[in-house]
Amino acid sequence: MADLARLRELIEPEAQALGFELVRVKMMPSEAGDGGEALQIMAEDPATGQLVIEQCAELSRRVSEMMDAREEAGEMLVEGAYHLEVSSPGIDRPLTRDRDFVDWAGHEARIVMAKGFDGQRVYKGELCGLDNGLIAIEDVKAGEAKLPRDQVHSAKLVLTDALIAATKPLDASGAEDIIEEEKADD
Repeated sequence: MADLARLRELIEPEAQALGFELVRVKMMPSEAGDGGEALQIMAEDPATGQLVIEQCAELSRRVSEMMDAREEAGEMLVEGAYHLEVSSPGIDRPLTRDRDFVDWAGHEARIVMAKGFDGQRVYKGELCGLDNGLIAIEDVKAGEAKLPRDQVHSAKLVLTDALIAATKPLDASGAEDIIEEEKADD
């Protein structure tokens, strides 16, 4: 099992050196179906709230080199087979940092508690912010709820028209180079 706190401690300075902010470091089953694991790193450029492909590749190379050097020096960071996956958090991003609950207040979120809280495990509704370690959400079922941040299993934004409208546009560089060919009628 990988020590995620240690991985985050090592990866965060690599991201910061490139001007990025780390959103999440997580081990998860590989999507390749090979039984291995993926070390998922989500980061964002604070200027855009996202990473474009070139930025993902740059961070991936930097982290890979750092991890290889540490492993060559004898520090085992991840046991067994794994692959590195670097991505942007996306529009319906995970809420992982305290500031995420403040920055995204006013948008719909889905929060899953580690254990049922006040008889409910999943909360969905308008995110109202964070105050003294309590996440405020206007849940569609329970109404106003204050959830202890340290008891959250997972939290993410819900894709809505309002969220799309509020999100900075993705980098469209290169889009003008796309050539569409008309198919001749047979």
